[in-house]
Amino acid sequence: MPKANKTLIEALRKAAQNLDQGVKYEWGHMGRCNCGHLVQTVTEMSDIEIVKAVDHKLDEWTEHAKDYCGDSDRKIDDLFVTMDQIGFSHYDMSHLENLSDQNVLSRLTDKNYLERNNPNHVSLYMSTMANMLEKQLKIRF
Repeated sequence: MPKANKTLIEALRKAAQNLDQGVKYEWGHMGRCNCGHLVQTVTEMSDIEIVKAVDHKLDEWTEHAKDYCGDSDRKIDDLFVTMDQIGFSHYDMSHLENLSDQNVLSRLTDKNYLERNNPNHVSLYMSTMANMLEKQLKIRF
């Protein structure tokens, strides 16, 4: 589960807003998919820069997350470290790619219809996650 903090909440909301405004979205593109859009928002890298950071041996963020090793020299691992620094682990990346975090899904009225390759559904999922994390922050204080 992501760690609630202002930076992550703002990044999720910004990425969702970008999707709502019609930015390029492509499920099979590492820089334009669910995780790619959040990584763009956090790192300010372009979709092309993200693709260049990937070793091209694996095709999805989920595969990279399973292969993640924090102390390697791979550029993709640097992206995972950056995401982890804002409270979004490689496990969270896998859930975002598949829209599968049960904590998020439980807050949706109709969680059975989400399509992982639909930008509107990705936006809804990110916005719901941001709301959930914001609520957790408010409870702590």
